Formats: sequence, structure tokens, C-alpha cells
Amino acid sequence: MKIILINHFQNHNNLKFQEVMRILIIGGAGTIGRKVAEFLHSDNEVLIAGRTSGDITVDLTSSTSINKMLKTVGKVNAIVCIAGEARWADFKNLSEDDYYIGIRSKLMGQVNLARLGQEYLEDGGSITLSTGILADDPVIKTASAAMVNGGIHSFVQAAALELEHEKRLNAVSLGMVSDAYEKYKSYFPGHNPIPMDRVVNAYLKSIYGKGNGLIIRDY
Repeated sequence: MKIILINHFQNHNNLKFQEVMRILIIGGAGTIGRKVAEFLHSDNEVLIAGRTSGDITVDLTSSTSINKMLKTVGKVNAIVCIAGEARWADFKNLSEDDYYIGIRSKLMGQVNLARLGQEYLEDGGSITLSTGILADDPVIKTASAAMVNGGIHSFVQAAALELEHEKRLNAVSLGMVSDAYEKYKSYFPGHNPIPMDRVVNAYLKSIYGKGNGLIIRDY
């Protein structure tokens, strides 16, 4: 495997050796996913999966679709999921079906991705899931989303204990990111937007680091 020398960001003074990887990013066309994919793409083989766009399409609510995507892509060094839906609404108005939107998509979608994806990881590879600040610091209208994020945190910490062949499983949990701040700032009064270079670095820590079972928080 070829070794390259890269500079993470202009505000990083230290260069670091990294291996060229084959990386699958689910949600690589979104606000966060696009930034992560852009950074990784220059020095790695990056494959983008999405519900309606990308190199390959996938429906996170369907384990059959996830398995088909993985079989099509084949072996990879890293799987990164920056996707998944959850219903935002007043607690009194959330129906059982509303909760199942997040359970089927963001929760079980990512659980199934890790469950099935471990078989497609090269030894020493990593799976990175995505949650968010709502797991620790919820705001109004987020009972469903907060529940899902918290569930993923517990899943990651437990499942990581049983991975074999030095494979790793982590979650990135971010606050409101700067590129989405104007759209969502009314939901997060007093929250400081997270700069996009720090957002990308949270995913780099999971992909290139050695940590396993981590919840990588940047709030």
C-alpha cells in the first residue's frame, strides 16, 4: 500500500504520513459529507453512496439495500456514514410512526451498516458512524433525534468490544456546524458553530487514528 505525505489543513503545521485508503462514504454529498469527501479524495480512493446520488445508491432503512451496496463496492479500508433521518417535532405531537423514522433510518440504518460492513473491512479498517450534540444537550423538538443519537453511542461502545482483526468502530458527535448555522441557528440559541476544519478532523481522527469504541465529540 502506497504511503503519502499530506498536510491536514492550513492551520496544521505538522505533516503526517498516511496510507492511501479505499473509503466508502454514505452521505458524501451532504453538508458535512461533502467536506469530508473533498478532503479525503485527493489522496485516497473515495466512493460516495447516497439515497439518490453518488457512485452508488443505498437506502439506509433497508438492510437488503445496504448489503447490495457493500457487495457492489467490495473490500474497503474505511466506511463512514454521515447520513440518516429523524423526525423533529414537539414531543406532544410525535406519533409512534414518527419515532420509527429515526429508528429505521439513523439508528438501525447505521447499526446494520456496521453489522454488515465489518465483513467488508480490511484488517485494521474502521467504521465511523455519525450522531450529534442532541445525545448530550438536546433542544426542543428533538425527543426522537436525541433518543436515536444516544442509542448509537451505546451501540458503538458495546459493539466495538467484539470486533476482530483490529477493526474499529467509532462515532462522531458534532455540534451545530458552521456551514449549516444560518439554516438551523434558531433551534440552537447560544450554541457556537463548529468550524468545518474541526468537523473534518473529527472524522480523520476516527479513520486514521487507532481509537476503538470512541464517541468523538466536538461541541
